[in-house]
Amino acid sequence: MKKKIVFQQVVIILLSMFLLASCKKIAPDKVAVINSPSTDEYKLQEADETALWVDSPDMTGREASVECVKVFATGLKNPRGLKFSPNGRLYVAEGGDGGGNNATIGSCTQVPFPVGPYHGGPTGGRISKINWKGVRTTVTDQLPSSHANEIIGGDVEGVGDVAFVDNVLYAVLAGAGCSHGVPSVPNGLIKVARNGHWKMIANISDWLMGHHVINPEPDDFEPDGTPYSLIVVDEVFYSIEPNHGDMMKITTNGDISRVIDISATQGHIVPTALTYHKGNFYMGNLHPFPIKDGSSNIYKISPEGEIKIVEKGFTTILGVTFDKKGRLYILENTTGKPYLTAGTGKIIRISNSGKRSVVASGLSLPTAMTFGPDGKLYVSNWGLGPKSTAGGGEILQINVKKDDD
Repeated sequence: MKKKIVFQQVVIILLSMFLLASCKKIAPDKVAVINSPSTDEYKLQEADETALWVDSPDMTGREASVECVKVFATGLKNPRGLKFSPNGRLYVAEGGDGGGNNATIGSCTQVPFPVGPYHGGPTGGRISKINWKGVRTTVTDQLPSSHANEIIGGDVEGVGDVAFVDNVLYAVLAGAGCSHGVPSVPNGLIKVARNGHWKMIANISDWLMGHHVINPEPDDFEPDGTPYSLIVVDEVFYSIEPNHGDMMKITTNGDISRVIDISATQGHIVPTALTYHKGNFYMGNLHPFPIKDGSSNIYKISPEGEIKIVEKGFTTILGVTFDKKGRLYILENTTGKPYLTAGTGKIIRISNSGKRSVVASGLSLPTAMTFGPDGKLYVSNWGLGPKSTAGGGEILQINVKKDDD
């Protein structure tokens, strides 16, 4: 994910400690040891809670002052991608606490100044799971985490996203690799056991270094990459790397191949969010900073790698998804400001007739979203910044049940 944008943002974030919902204000919230368990240890063994989400009344214990947006879970550290397991638990990838102060200057190619050099460590990145009552528990905190140069605010990377195949939890690492101060662990696709132990399935760091894109951006180059989205189609993983501008296909056997070099035709647009709908991929982009309202778009990508813009005029897109009626939802991190700013995030819905409507606003640095079994959106809020690194990240529950077609 783009990082030099955080120059000037720290003060802005600290001055923006309140949230505005679409209706009214949202109340603010209050060296990994890699073991290799047997194959059976990777299968989730959870009682099915799906019906509990569907039948549960609206949460009230931590709700905001409006009925449309509520704080559902708290205590997260830089929450990013999130998905529901087959048995109805919400799993959240977290950047974590920044990982420590290990540096690798002189050992490998560094992220260019002022974003680099990074400092990090093999632990501090985390995956949490949240039950239907909004109670968070740690799956593992033994994953790499790193932070950018303090001169630009020390933006944190760790676990980028999570996904499930055959009732097994997988995750993509974004804060590992030598260029992030973690030479012992590369960025890659990992498989996570029930007891939190994990193993590497695919080495994304090595693959990126051996498969260069046509139009990399030298001033914003990440040697190990920072994979952002992770989705599954027919038991195959697809992931986006924003700084290289690459879309990868990864099998459960660890084979990596390129779907499309996005940079080849689109340049350095910083692609971030990915979803799949009716035979095609849909992708949103962050766009280089400073932020320009309306500079982000929705792209349709065919399985063969053909790309075209299908919706224009959005800002800092970090999430895209479809509901069961085929309506597209777009998560904007910041609007109306040149740098990332709390309290300005939005979710926009595009109906099947093409009508656009704002279903939530006033979000603070949201970074990802997913639909739950109850038909509500769950959003990683306070997904970055000092507040989040200290445990101030949260998951919002947004009731979007409204027919506008």
